[in-house]
Amino acid sequence: MAPPSPKEYIETALFASSPYALSYSDSKQKSLILRHLLSFLQENPTFRPSTGRFMHNDGTEVNLLYASGCLHVSNSTPPIPLIIWLHENYPRKAPLVFVSLDPMTPIHRHHPFVDNTSGATSPPYILTWKYPPCNLTDLLRNLAHLFSHDHPFSYTPTTSFTHPSLVSPKEALDRLVGMLYYDMVALQASTFGEIEELSLLQEELKRRDHFTTSLISEMEQERKKLKERANNWLEETDRMENWLRVNDRRPILALDAGDVEIEDAFEIDDKSRVRLDSSAADMAIEDVLHKLDMALEQDAVSIDSYIKQVRSLAREQFFLLYSEMKLINGLDIPHYPNQST
Repeated sequence: MAPPSPKEYIETALFASSPYALSYSDSKQKSLILRHLLSFLQENPTFRPSTGRFMHNDGTEVNLLYASGCLHVSNSTPPIPLIIWLHENYPRKAPLVFVSLDPMTPIHRHHPFVDNTSGATSPPYILTWKYPPCNLTDLLRNLAHLFSHDHPFSYTPTTSFTHPSLVSPKEALDRLVGMLYYDMVALQASTFGEIEELSLLQEELKRRDHFTTSLISEMEQERKKLKERANNWLEETDRMENWLRVNDRRPILALDAGDVEIEDAFEIDDKSRVRLDSSAADMAIEDVLHKLDMALEQDAVSIDSYIKQVRSLAREQFFLLYSEMKLINGLDIPHYPNQST
């Protein structure tokens, strides 16, 4: 038995009763679909009609007619397998066109009119669909012309316009949309790069801000400590000045004017003064003995002179230490006639 002709198949599908009825309810709409689809198949004999269940993006399912086949745009590019679904509200609603997905020939991800994950096709002809004058045959012609400039399986972005007088308004619109899309893709890539650089810069600025904030906090703590120490020194200075004002017997004006030596600001008794003088003399003798040793090592003084000087200085140092010990023990200091000899 010979297979039914496209006309018989479409008529049977459109006017079949439940449960095989399609989602086209109006008889006038069905007649229009029959006429349009037959005209389309007559001009594109490689396409075949069929029926199937279609799920919209909102999850609703409908039974629709569709035509499937391959669109040839040139001898140098592979054919493009298409499925054209007739919307349940066709022709008031545009057809739903999909490029069949094939792992061997993936759709390039930068195509302006074909989604590379679903194959959904949305050229300006579909987006601006209006019946009449839009129809299936002109739609396929528009897709053939569009894909000849920008094939779904090869990245060939539109870079130039044909002179406006040589193209139709719809073709000019297609080319313009394509160029704008590729410009947008390039701008988006550049923008993402700038965003990445700015994000890295932001992280660096945050790190520097944290470091600067920590440094300022440390300096603030150090400033508070220094201010506290300065206040303590001021308090100590005030206490010292008050003590001097109370205990110093000389006029306070002389002290404030700076005419008094620092040693004169304290009272020293006779015994303490003698002890200070003795200690100073003892240290001076030690310095002289050290210089004599150095002079002897450099042969700057004879051995006889060195011994004589050392004996004299040692004797004087002995009496100085003896006097200091007597003062410490609270005894009177006897007079030694030969102490200075």
